[in-house]
Amino acid sequence: MKAIAPVSLELNGIRLEPLALHHAEGLRAAAADGQLWQLRVTSVPEPDQVEQYIFKGIEMRPSRLAFAVIDIASGDVLGTTSYHDVLHEIGRLEIGYTWYARRCQRSHVNTTAKLLLLTHAFDTLDCALVGLRTDNFNHASQAAIERLGAKKDGVLRHHALRRDGTVRDTVMYSITRGEWPEIAAHLRYKLAQRPIVALPRAGETPC
Repeated sequence: MKAIAPVSLELNGIRLEPLALHHAEGLRAAAADGQLWQLRVTSVPEPDQVEQYIFKGIEMRPSRLAFAVIDIASGDVLGTTSYHDVLHEIGRLEIGYTWYARRCQRSHVNTTAKLLLLTHAFDTLDCALVGLRTDNFNHASQAAIERLGAKKDGVLRHHALRRDGTVRDTVMYSITRGEWPEIAAHLRYKLAQRPIVALPRAGETPC
């Protein structure tokens, strides 16, 4: 597996670029769209913790590479996602720390971002396996991962602290290099079947 270096990726009007401090205000606005920090099954930062969240993502390199998810047309920050738990010696990484403003959930944004990250992981970095994980009570996230075509590996019980101090079970999924061509074709098909529409700006009603 090749070394992970900061990179920008683009498709369907969406750009992933390395998360940096100048994304702070946009990321704060994205989190405010739905007050996402109130969800106990995610790690969305509270408004006054966004800069710290960004710095932590930068400090974790090279075991984590965090991206800002940008709407190219408007320049809005829609959310964030990351490569993390990178294990070069066995060709494994995970995709996670993913969240989006409420107005672009259930749009083409997540599928596009996952296609970009998975394509780069398998076709450029030569990964053997890409993992994904989520809270056992985050049923929406589990459904989204399963729609990608990832296989459920199992559940790590009593695995990690939630923001409210309770301990979660973690549901683990993965995609292997051999499974990737079929999954890639499936994701491209899904995106082709759904018209790519302009995303609403912050404060606007979702399309």
